[in-house]
Amino acid sequence: MHQLPSPYPGHPHAGAVAREIAQQGLRLLVQVGSGVHGTSIAGQDDRDEMGFCLEPPEYVIGLARVPAGERGSIRFEQFERHTAWDRDGGLRNRSGAGDLDVIVYSLRKWAGLAADGNPTVLLPLFVPEDEIVVGSATADEVRANAHRFASKRSIERFLGYLESQVKAMTGERSARTNRPELVAEHGYDTKFAMHAARLGVQGVEFATTRSITLPIPEPHRALLRQIRAGQLSLAETLTVITGFREQLERELERGGLPDEPDRPWIDAWLIRTYREHWAGFVP
Repeated sequence: MHQLPSPYPGHPHAGAVAREIAQQGLRLLVQVGSGVHGTSIAGQDDRDEMGFCLEPPEYVIGLARVPAGERGSIRFEQFERHTAWDRDGGLRNRSGAGDLDVIVYSLRKWAGLAADGNPTVLLPLFVPEDEIVVGSATADEVRANAHRFASKRSIERFLGYLESQVKAMTGERSARTNRPELVAEHGYDTKFAMHAARLGVQGVEFATTRSITLPIPEPHRALLRQIRAGQLSLAETLTVITGFREQLERELERGGLPDEPDRPWIDAWLIRTYREHWAGFVP
């Protein structure tokens, strides 16, 4: 069995109980970072993994909670672990080359985020087979029905995330991740820029095909790598991003997608999946 990273008591979602729930109920774990997009640079990137798990019934329809340090206890929603925390500095550390970032959501939370159109949370639906670390029949079924998550809501989320990356790139808003070395070298944060353009590329594809190709096909992959390497000026990069934003806005206006994802199918799948999982539990 694939083992998730060890607990980390200093974070509310990284304790031993949360890890045990995620480990025992793990149904999907995949790579979702630059490696799966095809935009990674050798020796510079961490590895991002995301998945979902089925938690025991007492954590969904009962009152059970997981310990959360100074916060007492919280409802289980996810197990999150970053190996960068193991170095001096702990939770303050930024992930770097060779680090592993893992997040395993409860199936209910993952499905809610995916139905809401979160671009990163949608990625496990589309990663190629060789990027699946842990799979299952549950994962196979939802991946075969990935198109049911496409909606105008999801395209609005792509646009929103794109705008957030642009604002962080230009310094219009304070960014959670601080990369002054990129600004010093290129005049702007080229990684935020690359992510903004990537969201544009993938958002347009999702709007038009209800799918996302991974790794990103050429010529867009080469363009994204050029942006990340600082080979385009800030003005040129903003022109590229603006082009993708306008395409996404046109797709919203065109009305080719439903207003909402297929919530009846998603609800029916969730209910059936949890019922089947809980059949073996003794009250």
